[in-house]
Amino acid sequence: MDYIYSSFIVLISFAIPILVKLLSHRKRLEKEKLLPPGTSGWPFIGQTLEFLAAGWNGHPEKFIFNHIKKYGSLIFRSHLAGSPTIVFCGPDANKFLFSNENKLVQSWWPDTINKIFPSSTQTSSHDETINLMKMLHSFLKPDALQGYIGFMDIIAQRHFVTHWDSKDQVTVFPLMKSYTFALACRLFINVEDHDHVAKLAGPFENVLRGIVSVPINVWGTNLNIAIKASKLIRKEILTIINKRKIDLAQGATSFTQDFLSHMLLTSDENGSFMKETDIADKIMALLIGGDTASSACSSIVKFLAQLPDIYEGVYKEQMEISNSKGPGELLTWDDVNKMKYSWSVACEAMRLAPPIQGTFREVMTDFVYEGFSITKGWKIYWSVNSTHKSAEYFLDPEKFDVSRFIGQVPQPYTFVPFGGGPRMCPGKEYARLQILVFMHNLVKRFRWEMVIPNEKLIVNPMFKPEKGLPIRLYPHSK
Repeated sequence: MDYIYSSFIVLISFAIPILVKLLSHRKRLEKEKLLPPGTSGWPFIGQTLEFLAAGWNGHPEKFIFNHIKKYGSLIFRSHLAGSPTIVFCGPDANKFLFSNENKLVQSWWPDTINKIFPSSTQTSSHDETINLMKMLHSFLKPDALQGYIGFMDIIAQRHFVTHWDSKDQVTVFPLMKSYTFALACRLFINVEDHDHVAKLAGPFENVLRGIVSVPINVWGTNLNIAIKASKLIRKEILTIINKRKIDLAQGATSFTQDFLSHMLLTSDENGSFMKETDIADKIMALLIGGDTASSACSSIVKFLAQLPDIYEGVYKEQMEISNSKGPGELLTWDDVNKMKYSWSVACEAMRLAPPIQGTFREVMTDFVYEGFSITKGWKIYWSVNSTHKSAEYFLDPEKFDVSRFIGQVPQPYTFVPFGGGPRMCPGKEYARLQILVFMHNLVKRFRWEMVIPNEKLIVNPMFKPEKGLPIRLYPHSK
């Protein structure tokens, strides 16, 4: 009897783990059945190269629409930037993600970002992101930016005198990067000296190329070059921070001078201040983020060259403003708010060529969306082009049609170049100002034509002209 009992106990001890494992396996299989359709692609790299290649060829939307067609679903599974990823497409998905920010999903960046900005792995990046967004919204709100329009106009005028005037031909995209970077340096760290800006600009270009790249850190790769460049920039910004702290202590500068002073003097709800290394990384990220307007400005120049009737509308509006100004009088907030047609042109340019193609989120807790199981820890990628380039939301989506933004607004959650919800880009109003100030100073000086008539726009990592957009200039003064 004891033998039988002992044998039963041994059998049970073996059977229970096996049964638990089988039930767990069955549960996992049932859960996997609810995953969105898709594929993990190649080992390690997943579908990252395919995703990037679509942008390199000038059609980032093809990766999205090919998968939507293949799986018959606006939600599909992939493997991007080194992580299992669910791609969300369409306005309903946009609304869902934007409204559930910091509830079901939170901001997430690929591992390349963590390697370039190492402080993000050493602190609570989620809490810091929320605090940073609060500071940015406060610093970049329209009321606060009104006082910066004059210096934006001054920097734009200096830019054109230095790089455009007296030239027969220029290459637009590198000049746009120079313009937007100079503005960002002034706004965020109060650096205006041309040599100092140029010293920072070169390494920043290397950092930008490494942000959206294959996450392989070996010598010669874009990521490796970006990491080295970030160390140089961080060292330079820390020098600026140390000097600024001395100036603030001595009363030689003010709280509103730039965003760096704002960060140094603003504590969180617990009375704690950000570490200097964290501030340096956040400033780097902001300078990079400010660079997105270079993509929009370049696209606008391209479309205005190709569409003379649109150019005439912008020219008429801007000259009415220019003719109302006295000699040496700078642009004002009221002037910018009169540029309604020009902003409609800019919006249509950003619909066709959005500077940011989408961003990643991380799933905070298991949830079900459209019948699919979305698992905690997975990544979500939401796509701008899934609505911008869809005929369902924009009739004849490949056509430049400025009327889409005149006297009407697109269907909610379809035009999202700045994102939406709590994570909507806090620099939206800043981007609007720098784009319109640029357009004003450009069209009142020149007409132009493209040297390469059919030059296409490619994504790497933002939309940009494939050959830099060389143009011939025809000054109005002549």
